[in-house]
Amino acid sequence: MKPDSSFQDIATRLAHVHERMTVAAHRAARHPADIMLVAVSKTHSPDHVRAAVAAGTYTFGENRVQEAAPKIAALHDLPRRPRWHMIGHLQRNKARLAVELFDLIQSVDSLRLAETLNQHAHELGRRVPILLQINVSGEASKEGFVLPGGIANHAAYAQLLSEIEQIAALPQLEVRGLMTIPPLTDDPEESRPYFRLLRELRADLARRLPQTRWNDLSMGMSDDFEVAISEEATIIRVGRAIFGER
Repeated sequence: MKPDSSFQDIATRLAHVHERMTVAAHRAARHPADIMLVAVSKTHSPDHVRAAVAAGTYTFGENRVQEAAPKIAALHDLPRRPRWHMIGHLQRNKARLAVELFDLIQSVDSLRLAETLNQHAHELGRRVPILLQINVSGEASKEGFVLPGGIANHAAYAQLLSEIEQIAALPQLEVRGLMTIPPLTDDPEESRPYFRLLRELRADLARRLPQTRWNDLSMGMSDDFEVAISEEATIIRVGRAIFGER
């Protein structure tokens, strides 16, 4: 990889993101090491990923299996293998390749998808860590399990619980927590109610299904991850603040 100012900018921006993470964690009386940064590398080149690795980041998020596959292959020569998270909508016909490629699938949004992943994981001899994507806003444009009215909507919540229990019982999948994407807004504070809903859902699921790990909350992106950290996010997904505009 040839030296390039844009690659040097990645290191500078990464340092700034880590500084923001540290400040937000301390403000919330949390340890920065308890928060995982996923650098969202979708639409960015393998060389940009190499620059981020050179700056000390090793976990990357991709939205599309077909984009991730050649990128991951192009980076096979790195001395330390990056970890790859699937963070975009996953079609069932791409599930087998996703099982082969990704260390964590954050965007499991239906029982049918979970069952398909479980089948392929069994065939490939893998146990796959997953997060359940929750559409906390109920927006039709977003993927995820929908819970209108939150956990106070007892009928809808009972249906969601039934599906989550079935997913948690699948032997080749390891449920680790929840993921969400709040509505797009110019004010980061407007994301807080949605982050809080996910946090409350995680707490209730941990109480109801204690045999399942509910350690992770994946929420918060470039503009609002400080708010997410204050609401107990353990994973933040940051693209533009690291790689710049696409």
